[in-house]
Amino acid sequence: MNREWLEKDFYKDLGVSSSATQDEIKKAYRKLARDLHPDKNPGDSKAEDRFKAVSEANAVLSDPEKRKEYDEARRLFAGGGFGRGGFSPGGGYGQPGGGFSGEFNLGDIFGGAAGAGADGGLGDLLGGLFNRGGARTSSRPRRGSDVETETTLGFREAAQGVTVPLRMTSPAACTTCHGSGAKPGTSPRVCPHCNGTGVVSRNQGAFGFSEPCEDCRGTGSIIDDPCVDCRGTGIQNRTRTITVRIPPGVRDGQRIRLAGQGEAGLRGAPPGDLYVTVHVSQDKVFGRNGDDLTLVLPVSYAELVLGTTVSVPTLDGRVGVKVPPGTADGRTLRVRGRGVPKRGGGAGDLLVTVKVAVPQKLDDNATEALRRYAEAENTSGFDPRAGWAGA
Repeated sequence: MNREWLEKDFYKDLGVSSSATQDEIKKAYRKLARDLHPDKNPGDSKAEDRFKAVSEANAVLSDPEKRKEYDEARRLFAGGGFGRGGFSPGGGYGQPGGGFSGEFNLGDIFGGAAGAGADGGLGDLLGGLFNRGGARTSSRPRRGSDVETETTLGFREAAQGVTVPLRMTSPAACTTCHGSGAKPGTSPRVCPHCNGTGVVSRNQGAFGFSEPCEDCRGTGSIIDDPCVDCRGTGIQNRTRTITVRIPPGVRDGQRIRLAGQGEAGLRGAPPGDLYVTVHVSQDKVFGRNGDDLTLVLPVSYAELVLGTTVSVPTLDGRVGVKVPPGTADGRTLRVRGRGVPKRGGGAGDLLVTVKVAVPQKLDDNATEALRRYAEAENTSGFDPRAGWAGA
């Protein structure tokens, strides 16, 4: 985490209120990320800067722990407990009659120790933001942030599983220095000022304070010869294409986690994860009910009365479905094991609903035959409305 957080309004960057829910934050980020993505705005530096800003805001606000720490820090600054010019807790230090005269450096507050030899106070509260635990905790590389993206699949691709390429622009490990931040052939060295802890302690009056080491900027290591491509950060914004295997049976709106495919960590720290939200388009033939496939099968009246066997499509070829004689319009026939593959093995069923297709026009022979059938039907005593509506 870094001090620049307190100078940024992540809620404003995403266009949401500070009381926004996680779903509202997610929706706002997705919309902005789509609109501002560098692939959609080639050569637009302003859009690229905004894309970076909303990505950083989402990385903080989408993480409940980071968001809590960010909100607590902002409340402290907004509450007037300390300002840019000094510390004035109301008649105490820095005020007439107080025991201390002078200004607080923000590093005094961010260090982690609130008093000599004791943990607590602002150091504990902001420790998660800037250096959790104070001077006694060594500076550790920060894990990269998680990244979210989306992809749209065809219905059959989602049902059967598919491998898709995803083109992404996001922070990733520098390919020149492999994330170390040092020029190839060289290595970072342990900071001699803080002995690799990333923080230093100093006394000011009766108080002791810990603050990020100025020599190594809190990283615990010094790079004498930085990588020219990433300027010593170990991270580059680059466009990459990764191959993602979408498992069979994925549902619309489902998120898939790809460990280690997110934003690169600072100076070789572990990367974050990539979360892919899958959208599934509708199919002209198939529908879905859980792991079952559904389809509507057009049939003629004669096929329902006399019975027949009809060839119907499945995800992997065609299968014959037997329609028993006297089948009612709207009846659903089940073909076991020909539905959507299940994660634990096997598959759902294929549910075939029969629906009579009524001809819009008949030739003379068909019309005469149908009239003769209607007469025979009446003679047999069949009444389609027998017992209907009190009849």
